[in-house]
Amino acid sequence: MTASRFVADLADNLRFFTRLPLRGPARAPDFQRIAWAAPLAGALMGAIGAVLLVAAREVGFSGLMSATLAVAAQVALTGALHEDGLADVADGFGGGRDREAKLAILRDSRIGAYGAVALILALLLRIEAIGALSRLSLGFAATGMILAGAASRAAALAPLVWLAPARADGLGAGVGPLGLRILRPAAAVMTALAVGLGLLSLEIVRALFACLAAAAAARLLVALARRQIGGQTGDVCGAAAALGEIVTLIALLIGGRDA
Repeated sequence: MTASRFVADLADNLRFFTRLPLRGPARAPDFQRIAWAAPLAGALMGAIGAVLLVAAREVGFSGLMSATLAVAAQVALTGALHEDGLADVADGFGGGRDREAKLAILRDSRIGAYGAVALILALLLRIEAIGALSRLSLGFAATGMILAGAASRAAALAPLVWLAPARADGLGAGVGPLGLRILRPAAAVMTALAVGLGLLSLEIVRALFACLAAAAAARLLVALARRQIGGQTGDVCGAAAALGEIVTLIALLIGGRDA
């Protein structure tokens, strides 16, 4: 792979996943080509939140305030892309009577009770998990956020690989299905990141376990989406990303040690 291809694929992922003002062609991303770099883009997004977490702690903010600012920055960075997907999936799967009703709710931009509860719980879990990681070690928390960002975007690929589009239009129909051959390079990149970050701060076994937990959560969501709507949509992918990030952060806390 050439350096220009590497940069182009990473930039396309960042244009899709974030609101960063990156110049480039106004076209839908070709995930058949760029999916391998999704974990790298996620790692960069996690790093931005980690920098803010460390900076907030260094100026004297509490762990809770620092974690809240870090999560707020990440939500702003993505334009609440994954949070929107999570809320829509919770509303659709929880409130729809049948497949057609669930798909209609997924398309509805309004948020209902299921979505509101899911969104509040997701943000609370992320903030508390990051705060708990920072109580173990600030470096541990920062590295964990980078890993969680990478695992989140890798998890977003799972519905595109294992599910056909649930409808003929929308983001999911335009991107998927990707096929397992697309997942292999992304999984290789994710494993390399986990090992590297494990060596840096997290411990390799802990980092790999957290990635496996995120993968298992994504697969469970895939099974749920197949049962509920018979396929995937962009909202399902967003929910997988949000779930993957939360599960990664929580898994890193298992067997936590003092700094």
